[in-house]
Amino acid sequence: MRIATWNVNSLRSRIDRVEAFLERHDIDVLAVQETKAREEQLPLMGLQAKGYDVAAVGHDQWNGVAIISRVGIEDVSVGFPGMPGFKDKAEARALGATCGGVRIWSLYIPNGRKPDDPHYVYKLDWLQRLREAAGDWLDEPTALVGDWNICPTDEDVFDVKQFANSTHVTPPERAAFQAFLDGGWAEVTRAHAPEFTYFDYYRQRFERNRGLKIDFVLGSPALADRVTGASIDRDERDPSVYAGSPSDHAPVIVDLAD
Repeated sequence: MRIATWNVNSLRSRIDRVEAFLERHDIDVLAVQETKAREEQLPLMGLQAKGYDVAAVGHDQWNGVAIISRVGIEDVSVGFPGMPGFKDKAEARALGATCGGVRIWSLYIPNGRKPDDPHYVYKLDWLQRLREAAGDWLDEPTALVGDWNICPTDEDVFDVKQFANSTHVTPPERAAFQAFLDGGWAEVTRAHAPEFTYFDYYRQRFERNRGLKIDFVLGSPALADRVTGASIDRDERDPSVYAGSPSDHAPVIVDLAD
């Protein structure tokens, strides 16, 4: 079974690239973040014609998550128990579904904006609530996948000194990520694919390999034991490889033994 996660930065804008990616890599399940659309606005006919089912949630032009599967979609959950909103407004940041016997959660963790911004407090609260909910999922083959908006180590940022007063690298954020690992989850991509997954559009960040590693797959013990490999499709981020504008994220792919 092959699963992947990808922040596409607008599914409507990049549906052709998504369809081509699924076919090129023979993907069974793709978790998508930043769809930036309501469900009824998504162009799904091409995916459905190729045999994929889609579950999605979105409220407006911001956020939005989806799961695209050709091995079935069952027991769809919009959000997790206790998931907070920002300033009492619900956001489309978490979607769970069982696909081919594996519980997949497509997650778009809040950015945080700045350490002194209310969004940063919201981010830490969101992560704590997710960890509390996820404690009940450890006994089943479960994957928490998506854009975590955290660089867990200094090696995950091209120049940590440039982020000295920024989010993504602060001790509380890193502690929140580590708390998942301490709680029994395993990050399953780093050993196979340590490269960056995000590159800002500005200043030729991709061409200069000045990126961040913020897209991860955390597996329960039953899922982590099945991982046989992982990779990052850097060609999808390379503006010179495929026609059209790429997302600022590269897809992350994980292979599971049957």
